[in-house]
Amino acid sequence: MKIKIDKPSGDELDRLGVFSWPVWEKAPSTFPWHYDEQEVCYFLEGKVVVVTGDEQVSIGKGDLVTFPRGLDCEWRVLEAVRKHYKFS
Repeated sequence: MKIKIDKPSGDELDRLGVFSWPVWEKAPSTFPWHYDEQEVCYFLEGKVVVVTGDEQVSIGKGDLVTFPRGLDCEWRVLEAVRKHYKFS
């Protein structure tokens, strides 16, 4: 299961309706996470490393990230995060 990261244009963000999605915030911390559903999120602020069994992914401001359904990982929030998110 791969985490997908894109650098979308403003037009792409508008097309997806990203700025109407809910906002999630998290202070620096480390925690395990399991995705029961696919999540697409857009990082407004922060810096995170997400660790899966076979990869370590760095995510930050301006990244549009897709986490696949069924993914087990560990989130390492290095700088406080603010992101828009949508589950499907």
